[in-house]
Amino acid sequence: MIRRLLLGLLALIVLAVVGLFALAWRSAIEPIAPPQASSFAPDLVARGEVLAGAGYCATCHTSKGGRPYAGGYAMATPFGTLYSSNITPDPDTGIGRWSEAAFVRAMRKGVARDGSHLFPAFPYQHFNLVTDEDLHALYAFLMTRAPVKAATPAPDIPFPLNVRALQAGWKLLFFRDRAFAPEGSKGADWDRGAYLAEGLSHCSACHSPRNRLGAEKMGDARYTGAVVDHWYAPALTPANPAPLAWTTAEIETYLRQGGTTLHGVAAGSMSQVIHQGLARLPDSDIHAIAVYIADRMGGDAKGGGNQAALAQAMTRAAAPVHADTDPGAHLYAAACASCHYNRGPMPAAVRPELGLNSALTSPDPSTLIQVILHGVGTDEGLPGLAMPAYAHALDDQEIAQLAAWLRRTQTDQPPWTDLPSKVAVLRTPNGGARGQH
Repeated sequence: MIRRLLLGLLALIVLAVVGLFALAWRSAIEPIAPPQASSFAPDLVARGEVLAGAGYCATCHTSKGGRPYAGGYAMATPFGTLYSSNITPDPDTGIGRWSEAAFVRAMRKGVARDGSHLFPAFPYQHFNLVTDEDLHALYAFLMTRAPVKAATPAPDIPFPLNVRALQAGWKLLFFRDRAFAPEGSKGADWDRGAYLAEGLSHCSACHSPRNRLGAEKMGDARYTGAVVDHWYAPALTPANPAPLAWTTAEIETYLRQGGTTLHGVAAGSMSQVIHQGLARLPDSDIHAIAVYIADRMGGDAKGGGNQAALAQAMTRAAAPVHADTDPGAHLYAAACASCHYNRGPMPAAVRPELGLNSALTSPDPSTLIQVILHGVGTDEGLPGLAMPAYAHALDDQEIAQLAAWLRRTQTDQPPWTDLPSKVAVLRTPNGGARGQH
């Protein structure tokens, strides 16, 4: 009896394994001879360059100090470390032998030329919204890059999670194959912004929390904020805690310039999005994305209250620091006040008012701590402006005291907890790395 049960169980396991691999099987697409760069029209390549910027292709497919698009960029996930692939037209280690059909399948289905499934760190769930015409231009651009011979490191993911066939099961659960459909009633700018933000720019990939299997949470949880590479991507919904509403005009300025007077500057991952990716987009596309995101956040509808919120923030900022006995106040006076000193009715863009910044009002302190530890480079926020790093000047306890004091005195948000431990983690080389978008 037991022997029959064991044999039956074994048969079920074999059938399940066979069924899984049958479900996962995808045919390989025949390799091609690498096309000549001259076979692609210059205007098509130029359009593809803009689209590659919108999708941050270089950001994710270029390792630190590496050649553009040659891959090797390390992406830490809860399941292990993945490395981006070489997408130059090298015939051996890149996509030089990929036909356009193979490229389109990878972008839309998450399947490589050889039929293997791609891990969903590659956001094909968003790229499947991209039109045939835009994928054609993107293919032309990538195939005209300088070929770089660079093998992609193997992913550091334990068995059985490294079995690519299992990605077919993940796709069954979470992948929805769809084409972009304009909403229609909100105007051409909104539709264009939705196409860019939900497709190539895959904004929700960073600004949405993920479930235990690494898929974006949908429904009401979408765009509600998430920690990405040790930085906090704030909510892009009405729940965003910024004191001043993110109006279309504010978002447009932020995405174009890297910062605004009323919301502070970009840093870390978001600075890469702005200065390395969106910088290639025309003003009309930046405006369209701003229209779409502002609508999601309800920013224009709430913008009427900005003057009152600004006055309240400036009143907080004007409180005398020298009379405060909190250790964080003394640290602020010594390290911060000379640059973040604002006493007018409006803050200056070159002296961001911290109480207006999402880094200080967010539910997670990661971004504020990162900025205190590692500073803001001249190539990150507003062009030519920088903030020094305090990793060597302040210890973990001091940074925690400074962050706690700023949170208490400059916002109406509840206090953060366990700040010294958070600082200790973010001080490490991995915790302080400038992550992907």
